[in-house]
Amino acid sequence: MRLTTTFAATALFTALSAPLAFAADVMPANGMLVNASGMTVYVFDKDAADSGKSACSGGCLVAWPAVIATEASPAAPYGSIKREDNGAMQLTYKGKPLYLYKEDKKPGDAAGDNFKNVWHVVKP
Repeated sequence: MRLTTTFAATALFTALSAPLAFAADVMPANGMLVNASGMTVYVFDKDAADSGKSACSGGCLVAWPAVIATEASPAAPYGSIKREDNGAMQLTYKGKPLYLYKEDKKPGDAAGDNFKNVWHVVKP
């Protein structure tokens, strides 16, 4: 029974944390924001600035992993929100939650820019 419980807990943790993208820092590069690995950072039009919520969850979050805040209180214009689905602290820029795009394969890719006219590269 204990092995089953441990396995179930591990599987649940993995499932909840899988769609998250961990980023040490977000910084400007080539006219856009990128994470510490150079991957392009995006915002989602359905996220209202300063609402404290993300409109992207489930399958959306698999395609658009959240950028996780690595500091308890990031300095302005950055901030963070607590995700309702898993409790992680998602990094924000000017109040809008930040994401990566799973189809971007290498630093500098921006395949998600203007995706369905609701996803946009962050241009500081």
